[in-house]
Amino acid sequence: MSIIVSMSLDLAECDRARLARDPSYDGRFYTGVRTTGIYCRPVCPVRPARSANVSFFPSAAAAEAAGFRPCLRCRPETAPFCSAWIGSRATVERALRLIVEDGALDAEGATVERLAGRLGVGARQLTRLFTRHLRASPAKVARTARVQRAKRLIDETSLPMTEIAMQAGFGSLRRFNSVFAEVYGRPPTQIRRTRRPATKKVKTIETAGNLESLTS
Repeated sequence: MSIIVSMSLDLAECDRARLARDPSYDGRFYTGVRTTGIYCRPVCPVRPARSANVSFFPSAAAAEAAGFRPCLRCRPETAPFCSAWIGSRATVERALRLIVEDGALDAEGATVERLAGRLGVGARQLTRLFTRHLRASPAKVARTARVQRAKRLIDETSLPMTEIAMQAGFGSLRRFNSVFAEVYGRPPTQIRRTRRPATKKVKTIETAGNLESLTS
């Protein structure tokens, strides 16, 4: 039986959207395929899995927390930022943007307590909101955002891995290699070897408009 994690979309709606590859749902939920251990965007070009074999998640971080790896075809790290499912929950939306776009939990000494203070709420309250709406803690959302930044840099640039690790928000190359391999099931160097040659080299990466945690 298909499973849907807490969010405003229902199971049947999500299933229709993924089977139709409806672009209006891109970024609103992610589909985990239990037979492959991979999670995808609703617009994934791969042949859709049977409905009985999928689970739905409100964020990339939630899918990863459940043990799914990102799809290398539809690239969840490039999904648009979408807060439609959040509705009026402005605190969660603001926190997400600070984490994803500003790297609010990446710098040395950054804490959930300081992030919550910027939003005018307590750390426990913010964590409860994330658990309720994203099924992942702020720390896990931030980890997913860092991995997704790194994945885009690997795909789109020829920067050395050390610089990618730093720009993505990791404190060290060792930590970057460890987390990336945990999420993708392979080291970043292997991902780079299998991609097409980068066409440009950049020094910074734009994160606006992309949801990255979602849901470590």
